[in-house]
Amino acid sequence: MTVSRRQVLGAGAAGLAAGAAAVGGFELAQAASASDPAPDPALAYDFHGEHQAGIVTPAQDRLHFAAFDVTTSSRDELVALLRAWTSAAAAMTAGRPVGAGTVGSYDSPPADTGEALGLPASGLTLTFGFGPSLFTRFGLSSRKPAALEPLPHFPADNLDPARSDGDLCVQACANDPQVAVHAIRNLARIGFGTVAMRWNQLGFGRTSSTSTSQATPRNLMGFKDGTANLRAEDTADIARFVWVGPEDDPKAEWLAGGSYLVARRINIAIEPWDRTSLREQENLIGRERAHGAPLSGGTEFTELDLDMKGSTGPIIPMNAHVRLAHPTQNDGTRMLRRGYNFTDGTDTLGRLDAGLFFLAYVRDPGRHYVPMQNKLSAHDGLMEYLQHTGSGLWAVPPGVRRGEYVGQALFA
Repeated sequence: MTVSRRQVLGAGAAGLAAGAAAVGGFELAQAASASDPAPDPALAYDFHGEHQAGIVTPAQDRLHFAAFDVTTSSRDELVALLRAWTSAAAAMTAGRPVGAGTVGSYDSPPADTGEALGLPASGLTLTFGFGPSLFTRFGLSSRKPAALEPLPHFPADNLDPARSDGDLCVQACANDPQVAVHAIRNLARIGFGTVAMRWNQLGFGRTSSTSTSQATPRNLMGFKDGTANLRAEDTADIARFVWVGPEDDPKAEWLAGGSYLVARRINIAIEPWDRTSLREQENLIGRERAHGAPLSGGTEFTELDLDMKGSTGPIIPMNAHVRLAHPTQNDGTRMLRRGYNFTDGTDTLGRLDAGLFFLAYVRDPGRHYVPMQNKLSAHDGLMEYLQHTGSGLWAVPPGVRRGEYVGQALFA
Protein backbone atom coordinates (compact mmCIF):
# COMPACT_ATOMS: atom_id res chain seq x y z
CA MET A 1 0.00 0.00 0.00
CA THR A 2 1.36 3.42 -0.91
CA VAL A 3 1.26 6.25 1.62
CA SER A 4 1.15 9.86 0.49
CA ARG A 5 3.27 12.64 1.96
CA ARG A 6 0.06 14.29 3.23
CA GLN A 7 -0.94 11.08 5.05
CA VAL A 8 2.48 10.94 6.71
CA LEU A 9 2.19 14.56 7.86
CA GLY A 10 -1.25 13.93 9.36
CA ALA A 11 -0.15 10.70 11.01
CA GLY A 12 2.84 12.42 12.59
CA ALA A 13 0.65 14.60 14.77
CA ALA A 14 -1.42 11.63 15.86
CA GLY A 15 1.71 9.61 16.60
CA LEU A 16 3.10 12.33 18.84
CA ALA A 17 0.17 12.04 21.23
CA ALA A 18 -0.20 8.28 20.89
CA GLY A 19 3.46 7.68 21.63
CA ALA A 20 3.17 9.63 24.86
CA ALA A 21 0.37 7.36 26.03
CA ALA A 22 1.95 3.97 25.37
CA VAL A 23 1.71 2.50 28.89
CA GLY A 24 0.22 -0.97 28.64
CA GLY A 25 0.53 -0.62 24.88
CA PHE A 26 0.88 -4.24 23.77
CA GLU A 27 -2.72 -5.18 24.48
CA LEU A 28 -3.92 -1.85 23.10
CA ALA A 29 -1.89 -2.26 19.90
CA GLN A 30 -3.53 -5.63 19.30
CA ALA A 31 -6.98 -4.21 20.01
CA ALA A 32 -6.44 -1.26 17.67
CA SER A 33 -5.32 -3.33 14.69
CA ALA A 34 -8.77 -3.32 13.07
CA SER A 35 -9.40 -0.27 10.90
CA ASP A 36 -11.51 0.92 8.02
CA PRO A 37 -10.48 -0.06 4.51
CA ALA A 38 -8.46 2.58 2.67
CA PRO A 39 -10.88 5.14 1.16
CA ASP A 40 -11.18 5.40 -2.60
CA PRO A 41 -9.43 8.65 -3.67
CA ALA A 42 -11.91 9.03 -6.53
CA LEU A 43 -14.89 8.98 -4.14
CA ALA A 44 -17.08 12.02 -4.84
CA TYR A 45 -20.24 13.15 -3.04
CA ASP A 46 -22.80 15.20 -4.96
CA PHE A 47 -23.13 18.68 -3.47
CA HIS A 48 -26.84 18.70 -4.36
CA GLY A 49 -29.47 16.72 -2.48
CA GLU A 50 -32.24 16.69 0.11
CA HIS A 51 -29.78 17.35 2.95
CA GLN A 52 -26.35 18.91 2.91
CA ALA A 53 -23.53 16.39 2.61
CA GLY A 54 -21.09 16.18 5.51
CA ILE A 55 -23.70 15.37 8.15
CA VAL A 56 -24.70 11.71 7.80
CA THR A 57 -21.98 11.18 5.19
CA PRO A 58 -19.45 8.58 6.43
CA ALA A 59 -16.99 10.70 8.39
CA GLN A 60 -13.82 11.43 6.45
CA ASP A 61 -10.39 11.50 8.08
CA ARG A 62 -9.48 15.20 7.66
CA LEU A 63 -11.17 18.49 8.51
CA HIS A 64 -10.76 22.18 7.78
CA PHE A 65 -13.43 24.21 9.59
CA ALA A 66 -13.79 27.95 9.10
CA ALA A 67 -16.02 30.65 10.57
CA PHE A 68 -16.53 33.95 8.74
CA ASP A 69 -17.81 37.41 9.60
CA VAL A 70 -19.83 39.18 6.90
CA THR A 71 -18.19 42.54 6.18
CA THR A 72 -20.65 43.90 3.62
CA SER A 73 -23.89 45.68 4.48
CA SER A 74 -25.45 44.73 1.14
CA ARG A 75 -27.95 41.88 1.07
CA ASP A 76 -27.41 41.54 -2.68
CA GLU A 77 -23.66 41.10 -2.20
CA LEU A 78 -24.24 38.42 0.44
CA VAL A 79 -26.62 36.53 -1.87
CA ALA A 80 -24.10 36.85 -4.71
CA LEU A 81 -21.47 35.30 -2.45
CA LEU A 82 -23.72 32.38 -1.56
CA ARG A 83 -24.35 31.80 -5.26
CA ALA A 84 -20.62 31.86 -5.99
CA TRP A 85 -19.87 29.57 -3.03
CA THR A 86 -22.52 27.10 -4.25
CA SER A 87 -20.99 26.98 -7.72
CA ALA A 88 -17.48 26.54 -6.33
CA ALA A 89 -18.60 23.88 -3.84
CA ALA A 90 -20.33 21.85 -6.56
CA ALA A 91 -17.14 21.92 -8.64
CA MET A 92 -14.69 21.09 -5.84
CA THR A 93 -16.76 18.24 -4.36
CA ALA A 94 -16.81 16.70 -7.85
CA GLY A 95 -13.03 16.93 -8.05
CA ARG A 96 -12.99 19.85 -10.49
CA PRO A 97 -11.14 23.16 -10.06
CA VAL A 98 -13.07 26.34 -9.34
CA GLY A 99 -14.09 28.05 -12.55
CA ALA A 100 -13.49 24.96 -14.69
CA GLY A 101 -14.63 25.58 -18.26
CA THR A 102 -14.54 29.37 -18.03
CA VAL A 103 -12.19 31.48 -20.09
CA GLY A 104 -10.17 33.94 -18.05
CA SER A 105 -7.55 36.52 -18.86
CA TYR A 106 -3.93 35.41 -18.85
CA ASP A 107 -3.14 38.72 -17.14
CA SER A 108 -5.57 38.06 -14.27
CA PRO A 109 -5.23 35.72 -11.27
CA PRO A 110 -6.47 32.18 -12.05
CA ALA A 111 -9.94 31.22 -10.84
CA ASP A 112 -8.52 28.33 -8.78
CA THR A 113 -5.49 28.54 -6.49
CA GLY A 114 -4.12 25.35 -8.03
CA GLU A 115 -2.75 23.30 -5.14
CA ALA A 116 -5.36 20.56 -5.70
CA LEU A 117 -4.92 20.31 -9.47
CA GLY A 118 -4.44 16.65 -10.35
CA LEU A 119 -5.81 15.45 -7.01
CA PRO A 120 -9.08 13.46 -6.95
CA ALA A 121 -12.21 14.49 -5.05
CA SER A 122 -11.09 12.43 -2.01
CA GLY A 123 -14.61 12.34 -0.59
CA LEU A 124 -14.77 16.12 -0.08
CA THR A 125 -17.94 17.50 1.48
CA LEU A 126 -18.72 21.16 2.16
CA THR A 127 -21.38 22.00 4.75
CA PHE A 128 -22.57 25.59 5.29
CA GLY A 129 -24.19 27.18 8.34
CA PHE A 130 -25.65 30.54 9.44
CA GLY A 131 -24.82 31.95 12.89
CA PRO A 132 -27.15 33.90 15.23
CA SER A 133 -25.34 37.17 14.52
CA LEU A 134 -26.20 37.02 10.81
CA PHE A 135 -29.89 37.53 11.58
CA THR A 136 -29.41 40.96 13.14
CA ARG A 137 -28.86 42.36 9.61
CA PHE A 138 -30.08 42.05 6.02
CA GLY A 139 -33.75 42.06 7.07
CA LEU A 140 -33.50 38.53 8.46
CA SER A 141 -34.59 39.08 12.07
CA SER A 142 -38.16 37.89 11.46
CA ARG A 143 -36.84 34.61 10.01
CA LYS A 144 -34.39 33.78 12.78
CA PRO A 145 -35.08 30.34 14.29
CA ALA A 146 -36.07 30.49 17.95
CA ALA A 147 -33.52 27.76 18.77
CA LEU A 148 -30.64 29.70 17.18
CA GLU A 149 -29.37 31.50 20.29
CA PRO A 150 -25.68 31.81 21.22
CA LEU A 151 -24.62 28.89 23.37
CA PRO A 152 -24.54 29.73 27.10
CA HIS A 153 -21.36 29.96 29.13
CA PHE A 154 -21.08 26.47 30.56
CA PRO A 155 -19.38 25.70 33.90
CA ALA A 156 -15.56 25.78 33.59
CA ASP A 157 -15.62 27.30 30.08
CA ASN A 158 -12.55 29.39 29.24
CA LEU A 159 -13.58 30.60 25.81
CA ASP A 160 -11.39 32.61 23.48
CA PRO A 161 -13.62 35.08 21.55
CA ALA A 162 -11.16 34.83 18.66
CA ARG A 163 -12.00 31.10 18.37
CA SER A 164 -15.76 31.39 18.82
CA ASP A 165 -18.94 32.18 16.88
CA GLY A 166 -19.19 33.76 13.41
CA ASP A 167 -21.87 34.87 10.95
CA LEU A 168 -21.20 31.95 8.60
CA CYS A 169 -19.38 28.64 8.92
CA VAL A 170 -18.07 26.09 6.45
CA GLN A 171 -17.12 22.53 7.39
CA ALA A 172 -14.81 20.93 4.82
CA CYS A 173 -14.21 17.20 5.32
CA ALA A 174 -12.09 15.02 3.03
CA ASN A 175 -9.78 12.03 3.06
CA ASP A 176 -6.88 14.20 1.89
CA PRO A 177 -5.91 17.24 4.01
CA GLN A 178 -4.75 19.20 0.98
CA VAL A 179 -8.16 18.82 -0.65
CA ALA A 180 -9.91 20.10 2.51
CA VAL A 181 -7.54 23.06 2.91
CA HIS A 182 -7.83 23.90 -0.78
CA ALA A 183 -11.62 24.08 -0.45
CA ILE A 184 -11.60 26.57 2.44
CA ARG A 185 -8.81 28.59 0.84
CA ASN A 186 -10.79 29.05 -2.35
CA LEU A 187 -14.05 29.89 -0.59
CA ALA A 188 -12.22 32.51 1.48
CA ARG A 189 -10.65 33.92 -1.68
CA ILE A 190 -14.03 34.14 -3.43
CA GLY A 191 -15.44 35.89 -0.36
CA PHE A 192 -12.76 38.60 -0.19
CA GLY A 193 -14.51 41.95 0.29
CA THR A 194 -17.77 40.32 1.39
CA VAL A 195 -16.61 38.16 4.30
CA ALA A 196 -13.49 37.89 6.45
CA MET A 197 -12.31 34.72 8.13
CA ARG A 198 -12.89 34.97 11.86
CA TRP A 199 -11.17 31.73 12.88
CA ASN A 200 -10.47 28.26 11.58
CA GLN A 201 -9.46 24.82 12.81
CA LEU A 202 -7.65 21.93 11.18
CA GLY A 203 -8.50 18.41 12.33
CA PHE A 204 -7.05 14.97 11.72
CA GLY A 205 -8.23 11.52 12.71
CA ARG A 206 -12.02 11.50 13.06
CA THR A 207 -13.25 10.84 16.60
CA SER A 208 -16.59 9.32 15.70
CA SER A 209 -18.20 7.02 13.15
CA THR A 210 -21.28 8.12 11.24
CA SER A 211 -21.83 4.80 9.44
CA THR A 212 -21.99 1.19 10.63
CA SER A 213 -19.38 0.42 7.96
CA GLN A 214 -16.77 2.36 9.97
CA ALA A 215 -14.72 1.13 12.91
CA THR A 216 -14.80 3.17 16.11
CA PRO A 217 -11.77 5.53 16.16
CA ARG A 218 -9.72 6.75 19.13
CA ASN A 219 -9.22 10.22 20.54
CA LEU A 220 -5.98 11.67 21.91
CA MET A 221 -6.76 10.21 25.33
CA GLY A 222 -6.24 6.79 23.76
CA PHE A 223 -9.84 5.63 24.16
CA LYS A 224 -12.37 4.64 21.54
CA ASP A 225 -14.65 7.60 20.93
CA GLY A 226 -18.22 7.67 19.68
CA THR A 227 -19.21 4.05 20.32
CA ALA A 228 -22.82 5.14 20.99
CA ASN A 229 -22.90 7.79 18.24
CA LEU A 230 -25.89 8.07 15.94
CA ARG A 231 -25.17 6.59 12.52
CA ALA A 232 -26.71 7.16 9.11
CA GLU A 233 -28.38 3.75 9.29
CA ASP A 234 -30.32 4.82 12.43
CA THR A 235 -32.90 6.48 10.18
CA ALA A 236 -35.67 6.81 12.78
CA ASP A 237 -33.41 8.45 15.37
CA ILE A 238 -31.74 10.61 12.70
CA ALA A 239 -35.19 11.95 11.80
CA ARG A 240 -36.01 12.45 15.48
CA PHE A 241 -32.78 14.04 16.71
CA VAL A 242 -30.95 15.55 13.69
CA TRP A 243 -33.28 16.91 10.98
CA VAL A 244 -35.35 19.99 11.73
CA GLY A 245 -39.04 19.38 10.99
CA PRO A 246 -41.35 21.80 9.13
CA GLU A 247 -43.47 22.02 12.26
CA ASP A 248 -40.57 22.91 14.58
CA ASP A 249 -40.66 26.69 14.06
CA PRO A 250 -43.26 28.58 11.97
CA LYS A 251 -40.79 31.49 11.53
CA ALA A 252 -38.11 29.23 10.15
CA GLU A 253 -39.77 26.90 7.66
CA TRP A 254 -36.74 27.56 5.43
CA LEU A 255 -34.69 25.40 7.83
CA ALA A 256 -36.87 22.27 7.48
CA GLY A 257 -34.63 19.38 6.43
CA GLY A 258 -31.61 21.12 7.90
CA SER A 259 -30.02 20.87 11.32
CA TYR A 260 -28.04 22.78 13.96
CA LEU A 261 -24.28 22.48 14.21
CA VAL A 262 -22.53 22.77 17.59
CA ALA A 263 -18.76 23.31 17.54
CA ARG A 264 -16.60 23.18 20.67
CA ARG A 265 -12.80 23.37 20.74
CA ILE A 266 -11.75 21.25 23.73
CA ASN A 267 -8.14 21.32 24.88
CA ILE A 268 -6.89 18.19 26.62
CA ALA A 269 -4.24 18.43 29.34
CA ILE A 270 -2.18 15.82 27.52
CA GLU A 271 0.82 15.66 29.87
CA PRO A 272 -1.18 15.22 33.13
CA TRP A 273 -3.41 12.67 31.42
CA ASP A 274 -0.39 10.66 30.27
CA ARG A 275 0.77 10.44 33.91
CA THR A 276 -2.60 9.18 35.17
CA SER A 277 -2.97 5.49 36.08
CA LEU A 278 -4.85 3.25 33.70
CA ARG A 279 -7.33 2.41 36.47
CA GLU A 280 -8.15 6.08 36.98
CA GLN A 281 -8.41 6.71 33.24
CA GLU A 282 -10.87 3.85 32.79
CA ASN A 283 -12.96 4.94 35.78
CA LEU A 284 -13.20 8.49 34.42
CA ILE A 285 -14.29 7.26 30.99
CA GLY A 286 -16.40 4.30 32.18
CA ARG A 287 -14.96 1.92 29.58
CA GLU A 288 -11.88 -0.27 29.43
CA ARG A 289 -9.18 1.17 27.20
CA ALA A 290 -8.05 -1.76 25.10
CA HIS A 291 -11.34 -2.82 23.52
CA GLY A 292 -13.84 -0.14 24.54
CA ALA A 293 -16.15 -2.43 26.52
CA PRO A 294 -18.09 -0.82 29.39
CA LEU A 295 -16.70 -1.48 32.87
CA SER A 296 -19.92 -3.37 33.58
CA GLY A 297 -18.74 -6.07 31.15
CA GLY A 298 -19.24 -7.38 27.65
CA THR A 299 -17.85 -6.06 24.38
CA GLU A 300 -17.64 -2.55 22.93
CA PHE A 301 -21.30 -2.40 21.92
CA THR A 302 -22.72 -4.09 25.02
CA GLU A 303 -25.26 -1.83 26.70
CA LEU A 304 -24.04 -0.19 29.93
CA ASP A 305 -25.30 -1.61 33.21
CA LEU A 306 -25.45 1.56 35.27
CA ASP A 307 -26.93 -0.28 38.26
CA MET A 308 -24.16 -2.88 38.64
CA LYS A 309 -22.48 -2.56 42.04
CA GLY A 310 -18.89 -3.17 43.03
CA SER A 311 -17.21 -3.41 46.41
CA THR A 312 -17.00 0.39 46.81
CA GLY A 313 -19.97 1.58 44.76
CA PRO A 314 -21.21 1.46 41.16
CA ILE A 315 -18.93 -0.40 38.73
CA ILE A 316 -19.34 2.57 36.38
CA PRO A 317 -18.60 5.54 38.70
CA MET A 318 -21.16 8.28 39.19
CA ASN A 319 -18.83 10.85 37.59
CA ALA A 320 -17.85 8.64 34.63
CA HIS A 321 -18.26 10.28 31.25
CA VAL A 322 -20.31 7.47 29.69
CA ARG A 323 -22.78 7.50 32.59
CA LEU A 324 -23.43 11.24 32.45
CA ALA A 325 -23.69 11.27 28.63
CA HIS A 326 -25.92 8.19 28.39
CA PRO A 327 -29.39 8.75 26.86
CA THR A 328 -31.10 7.32 29.96
CA GLN A 329 -29.56 10.16 31.99
CA ASN A 330 -30.59 12.81 29.43
CA ASP A 331 -34.28 12.22 28.65
CA GLY A 332 -33.39 9.82 25.85
CA THR A 333 -31.45 12.45 23.90
CA ARG A 334 -29.01 11.38 21.18
CA MET A 335 -26.87 13.41 18.79
CA LEU A 336 -24.77 12.87 15.70
CA ARG A 337 -21.12 13.69 16.37
CA ARG A 338 -18.45 14.40 13.71
CA GLY A 339 -15.49 15.46 15.86
CA TYR A 340 -11.76 15.45 15.06
CA ASN A 341 -8.45 15.37 16.90
CA PHE A 342 -6.30 18.48 16.62
CA THR A 343 -2.72 19.42 17.45
CA ASP A 344 -1.78 23.09 17.08
CA GLY A 345 1.85 23.00 18.19
CA THR A 346 2.78 23.88 21.77
CA ASP A 347 1.77 26.58 24.21
CA THR A 348 4.08 29.07 25.95
CA LEU A 349 4.94 26.45 28.59
CA GLY A 350 5.98 23.86 26.02
CA ARG A 351 2.90 21.70 26.48
CA LEU A 352 0.95 20.25 23.57
CA ASP A 353 -1.86 22.51 22.37
CA ALA A 354 -4.01 19.56 21.43
CA GLY A 355 -7.40 18.05 21.98
CA LEU A 356 -10.80 17.36 20.47
CA PHE A 357 -12.63 19.61 18.03
CA PHE A 358 -16.16 18.56 18.91
CA LEU A 359 -18.78 18.84 16.16
CA ALA A 360 -22.35 17.64 16.64
CA TYR A 361 -25.57 17.93 14.66
CA VAL A 362 -28.84 18.21 16.59
CA ARG A 363 -32.46 19.05 15.84
CA ASP A 364 -32.85 21.42 18.79
CA PRO A 365 -29.72 22.64 20.63
CA GLY A 366 -31.75 23.87 23.60
CA ARG A 367 -33.09 20.36 24.22
CA HIS A 368 -30.55 18.04 22.62
CA TYR A 369 -27.24 19.66 23.58
CA VAL A 370 -27.35 22.41 26.23
CA PRO A 371 -28.80 20.32 29.14
CA MET A 372 -26.30 17.50 28.57
CA GLN A 373 -23.34 19.87 28.34
CA ASN A 374 -24.39 21.65 31.54
CA LYS A 375 -24.39 18.27 33.29
CA LEU A 376 -21.04 17.19 31.86
CA SER A 377 -19.34 20.52 32.60
CA ALA A 378 -20.47 20.43 36.22
CA HIS A 379 -20.07 16.75 37.11
CA ASP A 380 -17.92 14.88 34.57
CA GLY A 381 -14.68 13.69 36.19
CA LEU A 382 -12.90 14.23 32.86
CA MET A 383 -13.29 17.99 33.29
CA GLU A 384 -10.12 17.92 35.41
CA TYR A 385 -8.28 17.29 32.12
CA LEU A 386 -10.43 19.32 29.70
CA GLN A 387 -10.83 22.99 28.94
CA HIS A 388 -13.31 24.33 26.40
CA THR A 389 -11.58 27.18 24.56
CA GLY A 390 -13.84 27.76 21.53
CA SER A 391 -17.57 27.56 20.88
CA GLY A 392 -20.21 28.25 18.26
CA LEU A 393 -23.68 27.38 17.00
CA TRP A 394 -25.00 27.60 13.43
CA ALA A 395 -28.25 26.78 11.63
CA VAL A 396 -27.43 24.44 8.75
CA PRO A 397 -29.92 24.83 5.87
CA PRO A 398 -31.28 21.81 4.01
CA GLY A 399 -29.67 20.51 0.86
CA VAL A 400 -29.37 22.48 -2.34
CA ARG A 401 -31.40 21.67 -5.45
CA ARG A 402 -29.75 22.10 -8.83
CA GLY A 403 -30.13 25.67 -10.04
CA GLU A 404 -30.45 27.01 -6.48
CA TYR A 405 -27.88 28.30 -3.99
CA VAL A 406 -27.23 27.32 -0.40
CA GLY A 407 -29.71 28.97 1.97
CA GLN A 408 -31.87 30.28 -0.88
CA ALA A 409 -35.13 29.68 0.98
CA LEU A 410 -33.97 32.02 3.76
CA PHE A 411 -33.50 34.94 1.35
CA ALA A 412 -36.49 34.20 -0.91
